[in-house]
Amino acid sequence: MKIAFVGKGGSGKTTLSSLFIRHLAANEAHVVAVDADINQHLGAALGLDENETAALPAMGAHLPLIKDYLRGSNPRITSAATMIKTTPPGEGSRLLRVREDNPVYDACARAVSLDDGEIRLMATGPFTESDLGVACYHSKVGAVELCLNHLVDGPDEYVVVDMTAGSDSFASGMFTRFDMTFLVAEPTRKGVSVYRQYKEYARDFGVALKVVGNKVQSEDDLDFLRAEVGDDLLVGVGHSGWVRTMEKGRPAPFELLEADNRMALQALQNAAEDSYELRDWERYTRQMVHFHLKNAESWGNEKTGADLAAQVDPSFILHEHCPEAGAAQPA
Repeated sequence: MKIAFVGKGGSGKTTLSSLFIRHLAANEAHVVAVDADINQHLGAALGLDENETAALPAMGAHLPLIKDYLRGSNPRITSAATMIKTTPPGEGSRLLRVREDNPVYDACARAVSLDDGEIRLMATGPFTESDLGVACYHSKVGAVELCLNHLVDGPDEYVVVDMTAGSDSFASGMFTRFDMTFLVAEPTRKGVSVYRQYKEYARDFGVALKVVGNKVQSEDDLDFLRAEVGDDLLVGVGHSGWVRTMEKGRPAPFELLEADNRMALQALQNAAEDSYELRDWERYTRQMVHFHLKNAESWGNEKTGADLAAQVDPSFILHEHCPEAGAAQPA
C-alpha cells in the first residue's frame, strides 16, 4: 500500500509518519519510507543521528540512474533524457517492488534498524547551495513521483511518504499516487485549513483521505474536529511522553509507547488495509497518463525536444501481478 502523510507545517506530520512506520515494522510489515518533505526530518524521527541523516543519499542526485533503470527496454522511451517525472511505464519498463533488491534501492535507499524490525529509508535530499534561486522543491520530488509510477505493491507491503507541508503536493500529480492519504490536523482553524484545500483539490480524483487529529487534549478538541471535517476524522492523537523523550535523543523501546497512541496507530493501519481492497489499478494508470500528457504539453515536450505523448502505451495497465518480464534485468 502506498500511504502519504500531509498537513501544514508544524502539525506533527513527520512525527506521526515515523510512529506509523515504527508500528508497521513492529507488525512485521515490509516498509519503504520516503522523506519527500523540504525539511528532511524523517530520518531523525526514526532515530538516525545528525551524521547518519546527512549521509542519506539524495534521490534527486541519482535521477539519471533511476530513469535509465526504469525505462528498461521500453521501445516508446528512446532515452533516459526524454523521461520526465510523470513518464508512465509500458511494455518493457522495469518495475519496482517493495521487497526486491535493485540498482535504485542500492543507490538511493539505506536500511534503518528499528526496535522491532528493519525498514528501507529513501530521501529526496535537501536544497543545496546550487539550488537556491534557480530551482523549486518540486524538481526534487520528481524522482519520488517517477518511482511511484513504476512501483507495484501487495498486502503487507507499505510505501510511506512524508510529503511536503501544506498544499504544495498539488504542484504535480503525485497526490493521486496513494491508496490512502492521512492528513494531520491540529484542532484549530489554521489546523483544518489545509484539510479544506486538500479536500477541494482532491475531490475529482477519488483520493482516499482521512484526517488524523494531532495534539488533541480534550473531548472538546475532538468535537471541534468532528464539526470541521465530519466523517473524514479517523482518530485523535494526544500528548506522548514517549515522543517527547525520543525528541530529546533518549528514546525508550517502542513497546512502551502509550496504549492509546498504539491503538490510534492501529486505526491508521486498519484504514490503510481497507483502502487496499478498493484499489483500482486501471484508474491509477489512467490518472498517471492524464498528468503525463498535461506535463508534456505544458513544458515537457519543449524541454526534452520530443513528443512525450508517444511514451504512453495504450494497452498497458500497471497492476499487482504484472509479469516479471516487465522488470527485466539489464542486458
